[in-house]
Amino acid sequence: MTGTAADETRAAEVISASAADVTSAAARVPDLPTLDHAIAGCRACPNLVAWREEVAATKRAAFRDQTYWGRPVPGFGPPDARIAILGLAPAAHGGNRTGRVFTGDRSGDVLFAALHRAGLANQPTSVAVDDGLRLSDTRVVAAVRCAPPANRPTPAERDTCAPWLHREIALLRPTLRVVVALGAFAWAAWWPAMSRVYGRRPPTPRPVFGHGAHWSGGGAVPDVLGCYHVSQQNTFTGRLTPAMLDEVFTEVNRLAGRI
Repeated sequence: MTGTAADETRAAEVISASAADVTSAAARVPDLPTLDHAIAGCRACPNLVAWREEVAATKRAAFRDQTYWGRPVPGFGPPDARIAILGLAPAAHGGNRTGRVFTGDRSGDVLFAALHRAGLANQPTSVAVDDGLRLSDTRVVAAVRCAPPANRPTPAERDTCAPWLHREIALLRPTLRVVVALGAFAWAAWWPAMSRVYGRRPPTPRPVFGHGAHWSGGGAVPDVLGCYHVSQQNTFTGRLTPAMLDEVFTEVNRLAGRI
């Protein structure tokens, strides 16, 4: 990860050391750039802080000459996005290394190739923060902003991190029309975010996650589409194929009013 000194200084300006700090800091954030900086300064979950920093220090052999980001990873995409893609958490040697969500790992290779085919990204690859990638009408976010051990954040870590997601959705609210939940964890994270931001109770019973599952907010809140996560486990086994992703993002473009 090669960020500027100014970027690192801004990221360090806000340090959230507890769940209460996160709630307070998120509520005060006026815009997405400030939110990104606040997220990058979060140290509220000791186990996640220790893990992400251990990974950044020990590194994977293939990246031993690189400086890892080793911090929480903000969202990526324009502030007037009509589409939000909600994932689980950054990968230890992906976003935790590069500083950008779904960047530098195989899950990101699959996701951004699909976004490119759908006309939502200017290029099919995402390898580093300075690689020229731009998204159209789309912002990619995560339910948990730090890379967790075994890619499994605890319920407490999920809940501590939730105010960052809720504030990000609130800032996107004027334009947001559809949310893509990558996996059951993201699907579950959406309902409290919707309730918090839009003041609407989740449906009872809550819709069951599945690939292609669709819940309509009726125009008052964004529609939600389920999509199997772009993990290697899903893509290598054929549980999730490029054609399946293309079907989802064709529907996303339709719901967002792009086609």
